[in-house]
Amino acid sequence: MNNKNKTLRIIPRSEHTLSRSNISPNALKVLNRLLQAGYSSNLVGGCVRDLLIGHQPKDFDIATDAHPEEIRALFKNSRLIGRRFRIVHVTFGREIIEVVTFRGAGTGNGQDRELRGGMLVRDNVYGTMEEDVWRRDFTVNALYYNIADQSVIDFMDGMQDLRNGVLRLIGNPEKRYREDPARMLRVIRFSAKLGFSIDAATAEPLANLGRLLHEIAPARLFEEVMKLFLSGHAERVFELLEHYQLFEQLFPYSRFPADSLARRFFVKAMRNTDERIAQGKPVTPAFLIAVSLWKPVKQRAEDRIRQGQKETIAYREAASEILRDQAAIIRQPRRFSAVAREIWMLQLRFPRRRGKRALRLLQHPRFRAAYDFLMLRVQSGETSLQEIGEWWTRIQNLDENQQEKMAISASRRSSGKSSRSGRRNKKGRQKPLNENPCPE
Repeated sequence: MNNKNKTLRIIPRSEHTLSRSNISPNALKVLNRLLQAGYSSNLVGGCVRDLLIGHQPKDFDIATDAHPEEIRALFKNSRLIGRRFRIVHVTFGREIIEVVTFRGAGTGNGQDRELRGGMLVRDNVYGTMEEDVWRRDFTVNALYYNIADQSVIDFMDGMQDLRNGVLRLIGNPEKRYREDPARMLRVIRFSAKLGFSIDAATAEPLANLGRLLHEIAPARLFEEVMKLFLSGHAERVFELLEHYQLFEQLFPYSRFPADSLARRFFVKAMRNTDERIAQGKPVTPAFLIAVSLWKPVKQRAEDRIRQGQKETIAYREAASEILRDQAAIIRQPRRFSAVAREIWMLQLRFPRRRGKRALRLLQHPRFRAAYDFLMLRVQSGETSLQEIGEWWTRIQNLDENQQEKMAISASRRSSGKSSRSGRRNKKGRQKPLNENPCPE
C-alpha cells in the first residue's frame, strides 16, 4: 500500500475509544497550557496507539507547533535536551512529559538538518503537522489526539492498520532504515510487543540491511538491545531477530544451531526473563549478557583447556576476549559486564562442594544469579549438572547447622572417592582428583 495515497481522516470523539480519564494528569496539564497559550496541542505516537487498543502507556509524548524555546518559556519545570532532535522535557517529580515541535520536510544538509551517508544525524527543521507525520516511523504511531476537540487525526490509515494488527513503515522502508538503522530493531520490538504482523514491504529489506546495525554507536545499540530483550517478549523477539537474520548481526559470536543444547539454553533463558517481568520481578542486563555470550565463552575456554591451559585461567581469558570483541558492536557498561563475568566464573565453583568452600559460595553476592544460571543449564539439558543442581537447591533450604553438616558430608564423600581412586605423590600423600571438569 502506498503511503502517498492516504486521505486525511479526523475521527471525532464519538467514534474512538480514547478517553481523557486514561491520560496522565500531568500530560493533561501540559496539553491544556499549550492550548491556552494558542498553540496546537496533541498527544502523539505510542501513547495514542496504546490508549486506542486498551493498554496503559508508560510515557506520554506531546507534539505542538510551538518551538522549543517557546515551550521552555511556558514551563519553568522544563529543560531542553538533544542535539539530533531538540526536545523539551517537562518534569513532574519522577514523571517526564516529552514535548516535541512538529518536524518540517527539509531535505539535504543544512544548519538544522544533516545526513551522513543517508543516516540522519541532526534534524531540527520545524514545520506543520502535515509535514510532521512523514517523519514518524509507523502508521500506528502517527496518530494525533487533539486535546482541543478530543478527535484523533489520522493521515496514514493508522487506525485501519491498528484494527488489522499490521506494522507498516511510513515512506520507503529502505530509505527509512538507512536514515536510522535502529528502526529495524523497533520493527522487531513493536511486532513482538503488540503481536502485530509486519507488512511485507516493511519486512523485505531487513535481512539485506542488517549490516547497517553496525553503524549505530555501540553504546546506543546496547540501549536498543536492552529495550528489545527487557520488553517482556524476549522469546518472540529472539524468534523475529533470527527470522530476519538480525540476531547474527547483533551477536556474531553466538550462533545457535537448531535443536542444540545452546539454543535450548538461550530460549529457556528468554522465556524465564519474560516470566520474571510478567511477575514484576527484576531482571538485570548483566544476566542477559551472561546468557547471550555463554556459548562463545565456553567454546573458547574449552579450546584453551585442550591446549593445556588451566581451567580457571582459560575461562577468565576467554571471558575477557569475548566481552572485548562483543563490545565493538554492543558496548556493555562495565558494571554489567563485570557481573556477567562473575556469573560465568562461579559456574566453575559449583562442582566444588567441600566443607567451608561450599559455605563461602553460598554467601557470595552473585550466588543467586549464578545459581539461576546453573539451573537454566540443567533445565535445558546439561544432564551432567543434574545432581550438582539438586545439591545446591537442597542446601539453600537448610539452616546454618544443617548446611554445615551437608557440606561436611560432601567433603567426606569426596575424600573417600579420592582415597580409592587418587594417585599418590612422591611423599606418599594422596593427590586429589580434578573435581572441577567443565560440564558439557
